[in-house]
Amino acid sequence: MSTETPQSQRRDRSGLPELGATGSSPDTPKPLDLAATAHSTSFATLTRHSGPAANIVDFCIPCNPYFPTPTIFAQLAADLPKVLKYYPSDSSLTTKKLASILGLNPQTVAMANGSTELITWIDHLLVRDSLAIPIPTFGRWTDQPLETGKRVDMFPLQEEDGFALDLDEYAQFIRRRGSRVAVVCNPNNPDGGYLHKEEVVRFLDELADLDLIVVDESFIDFVDVEPEGSVAAEAAIRPNVIVLKSLGKNFGLHGIRFGYMVANPALTATVARALPRWNVNALAETVVHMVEDHWDDYEHSLRLLGRDRDQMRSQLESIRGLTVYPSTANFVMVKVPTGWSGTGLRDHLMTHHGVFVRECGNKLGMTSDFLRLVVRPADDVARLIAGLQDYQHSQRTARAA
Repeated sequence: MSTETPQSQRRDRSGLPELGATGSSPDTPKPLDLAATAHSTSFATLTRHSGPAANIVDFCIPCNPYFPTPTIFAQLAADLPKVLKYYPSDSSLTTKKLASILGLNPQTVAMANGSTELITWIDHLLVRDSLAIPIPTFGRWTDQPLETGKRVDMFPLQEEDGFALDLDEYAQFIRRRGSRVAVVCNPNNPDGGYLHKEEVVRFLDELADLDLIVVDESFIDFVDVEPEGSVAAEAAIRPNVIVLKSLGKNFGLHGIRFGYMVANPALTATVARALPRWNVNALAETVVHMVEDHWDDYEHSLRLLGRDRDQMRSQLESIRGLTVYPSTANFVMVKVPTGWSGTGLRDHLMTHHGVFVRECGNKLGMTSDFLRLVVRPADDVARLIAGLQDYQHSQRTARAA
């Protein structure tokens, strides 16, 4: 949070009140703490707090900016009265439709109200006592088993190695700790590091005696370094492997909450039996039935995003002292230059430029020196770069004073 407390509420180009600002107007919002929870402030909370005049550019929530297309949104809007009024189909029917689109055996697929629901049930049903996880990574993989009293064996990724995961070292760590479940996020969040399919399959072979291995592929659709990086087909035939996918992240529809898992039929049935009967909502069902007709649009969106990722990394590298990490996902991780404050930069970007970023200080294995920046179109990136340059100038001015 910014420590500045001006006498009156000020608004900048973004139309946003300063974070932590106070004033005499009864309409002045209370300060919004962007680090109040272990996860990002929701965009809905942010916009409600900032008011209708706010023009926020979201570099925090890892959405696909090119999908759904305007045509799809218009079609969804037209269907909305029917979608909201009536019950969805049984989730097994929606699962069969999704499996047919993806070319998977429906008996190997279970859909849920977001991949987080699946993480919760995997923990309750399949994690007996211990789980190994590299950190930093997606927070629910550490938080969920800790909340249910499991031992979480955290394998720290090293900054000097660029936070790259060495699967051989990780396997040795799992053996030393005696972990019974292992998790790999590929690509990893927040750094976007990627493990080639051949490496992951070798890891599955090495640890075939574990109770369970989960490969979280929530962002793998954004990977373009090899034609097919998913190990979902392996999961469908192995006794102890689950692959997780997030349709919300891929399709740019986080608010709908829908994800799925792939595993052998027996393992899939174990999880599916625990899921509520109508756990996949009607809006998610509608999107699943629509997406088949728009698959070319979806694949085009991935190509556009890959182009934007390369351009964005290049522009970020122009900021002196900013460390930009390689990424195969739809986000880029950076480390702020020495002397900068990650939280100060986060608040400056939000207050003065209406740019919402993910500061990673509350992620295990990270500090507030690291930011995760979602890949966005060029016009939005120009606004981000302007904000970074503005903060850089303010730091130079402060040092010179």
